[in-house]
Amino acid sequence: MAPTFLSPSLSYLSLWASGVILAIVFLKLFHLLLRRHKLAKAMDNFPGPPTHWLFGHALEIQKTGSLDKMVSWAHQFPYAFPLWVGPFLGFLNIYEPDYAKAVYSRGDPKAPDVYSFLLQWTARENKSFDIFCDVGHMALDSLMKCTFGKGDSGLSYSDSSYYQTVADLTLLVQQRIDSFQYHNDFIYWLTPHGCRFLRACQAAHDHTDHVIRNRKAVLQDKKEQEKIQHRRHLDFLDILLGARDESGIKLSDADLRAEVDTFMFEGHDTTTSGISWFLYCMALYPEHQQRCREEAREILGDQDSFKWDDLGKMTYLTMCIKECFRLYPPVPQVYRQLSKPIWSPRLSSTGSLISLHIYALHRNSAVWPDPEVFDPLRFSPENASGRHPFAFIPFSAGPRNCIGQQFAMNEMKVVTALCLLRFEFSLDHSQLPIKLPQLVLRSKNGIHLHLKSLRPESGK
Repeated sequence: MAPTFLSPSLSYLSLWASGVILAIVFLKLFHLLLRRHKLAKAMDNFPGPPTHWLFGHALEIQKTGSLDKMVSWAHQFPYAFPLWVGPFLGFLNIYEPDYAKAVYSRGDPKAPDVYSFLLQWTARENKSFDIFCDVGHMALDSLMKCTFGKGDSGLSYSDSSYYQTVADLTLLVQQRIDSFQYHNDFIYWLTPHGCRFLRACQAAHDHTDHVIRNRKAVLQDKKEQEKIQHRRHLDFLDILLGARDESGIKLSDADLRAEVDTFMFEGHDTTTSGISWFLYCMALYPEHQQRCREEAREILGDQDSFKWDDLGKMTYLTMCIKECFRLYPPVPQVYRQLSKPIWSPRLSSTGSLISLHIYALHRNSAVWPDPEVFDPLRFSPENASGRHPFAFIPFSAGPRNCIGQQFAMNEMKVVTALCLLRFEFSLDHSQLPIKLPQLVLRSKNGIHLHLKSLRPESGK
């Protein structure tokens, strides 16, 4: 068979396309190198741990025990140090109250290099069991009841698809943050992790769309509309569906879903982490568990349930919750991008990425004496009065702090008090939790506890 050759015009077109692709790759590489130079220059004043030329510190932070490694580095490098995830993404990792105040008291935007990864999805017998999943179902049910007027999440133990979807998404986003090769969208969407992330996003969106569709269907009924209008308080979804801009235009379906997705994730996953680690602390420190239980019994008295005014009386329980938040913050790390220079000459210039490592800040021995000791009295009025306002920030701080922190604290008080009244918690020493940051603080192997019922079978 005679050989065939490309026509001159086709050959020229192929060369031209190759040249364009090479030019784009070159420009992208040049942009990344320029970005690295700018980030490195902004952090010149801060020494830090040795870094690999390609991986940066990624290999270290992907290991089990990375949070404690951060604390070790924080002891070695006071105030802050550069943290590189791959060759092109670098943060100034801070964990000192004055630095935290300088950055987080302002209104700088969330760091897009990190948070953009979220945009696709804005006991029986003597056996222990993993409480994290059960607490997660409870937190989701509570959120659905309080903010969407729905008595349950629509999930059962045999079909916990939404809860598992959220767990998958937090895992995948954290993996993407820690793996520089996944920072590029084009590359990431071609990988198995990227495909899994898109599937999880779709599953989360389907669940949210189902909630919104159901509420819209209810609002088509005039009787239901009248009931909603005469409620003392509208729930979150009612407010969103009734919201209009200055031109009288309602929120689009995409806008509705984005708001609901954000509320559902941030409203239950952080609470799940907080309650789970608190119950672990109670099992680890039975003397504090018993004192919290006695306080709850005294407050409840002959009542069937706690009342609003009772929450302010739970002083020792509140101190224990705060001490648990100090040692096990639900969100161990948050990020910002500076929109203007910081007043301190040592801190970074406009455009720099700042990572506030809350876990390291809360275990900073220069701020907290004996930081590894569980001591609820740190949060007694006399001990907390002179403390730096940015020394304890489990809900972040400044203009972009958590808007649901009061709801979360009140939910934790009620849930944990009821749990302590009904059960005695103890450790399963064969399965101690291994801390794992996945946007929220989880455990690599779950949080396994023994539960002993404190109520007779025929009791109230």
